Amino acid sequence: MQLAESGGGLVQPGGSLTLSCVVSGFRLEDYSIGWYRKAPGKEREGISCIGKTPTVYRDSVKGRFTVSRDAAKSAVYPRMDNLKPADAGEYYCATDFGPCTRVLRTPMEDLDAWGQGTLVTVSS
Repeated sequence: MQLAESGGGLVQPGGSLTLSCVVSGFRLEDYSIGWYRKAPGKEREGISCIGKTPTVYRDSVKGRFTVSRDAAKSAVYPRMDNLKPADAGEYYCATDFGPCTRVLRTPMEDLDAWGQGTLVTVSS
């Protein structure tokens, strides 16, 4: 199982960015994909999950982040709008056979697999 994030970069506050997570070695339809963020000086936290149950979002990103997936491309895309400095950090995608309700309650390292991360910087 492999996951590879991309799409990070520098964006101004209020701007938008779409990340991608391309997976291999498993069927995207059979697994949940969680997104985690490691902000400077803070613990890594789960912020969204898409999978076999309805997509879920952490309160801090609700209404601003939208996650979609394309099974044909084996990819998941979180679109992030109205970005804030607090959204900056390293973003990781991770996968688990369990439902999203479990994924966001579980440390990323306890899931089935995860990627290397992509850095998002929000600054003017």
